[in-house]
Amino acid sequence: MHTQVDLVILDFDGVLTDNRVYVFEDGSEAVVCSRADGMGIELLKRSGIEVVILSTETNCVVSARAAKLGVECIQGCEDKAKASKKLMLDRGIDPIRVMYVGNDLNDLEAMKLVGIPVAPADAHPAVKALAVVTTTSLGGKGVIREIVDAFDL
Repeated sequence: MHTQVDLVILDFDGVLTDNRVYVFEDGSEAVVCSRADGMGIELLKRSGIEVVILSTETNCVVSARAAKLGVECIQGCEDKAKASKKLMLDRGIDPIRVMYVGNDLNDLEAMKLVGIPVAPADAHPAVKALAVVTTTSLGGKGVIREIVDAFDL
């Protein structure tokens, strides 16, 4: 299926990761991300589709991954709907041409604002109920790559 998309907004934990965190003795953290998703994001960018990571967390692992992927990252976001509205307004993008990929309750209000709300297979049931597409991939296991291929982006 081909859909016109100008902006993809991604939650981080549970979308680009499997929602787990490794906490080390010194308090530092690590997560696991899929290289398939990295390629999916690269393909989106090559197609001229902007990608933004929107995370409630403020964590250097999120910043590091976003920097490696070459995408904008907004962290410490308490109101994802407000931040999503601002992203669309600032860029002059019609919400119908925006995809939001989220997995948990704090993504719901933002997902309601866009034309293409998407959920990973292991998202919260309320998120999957709202999504127009639920992937077969679990969070952190190629969700973005699956979306790119399915939507022919």
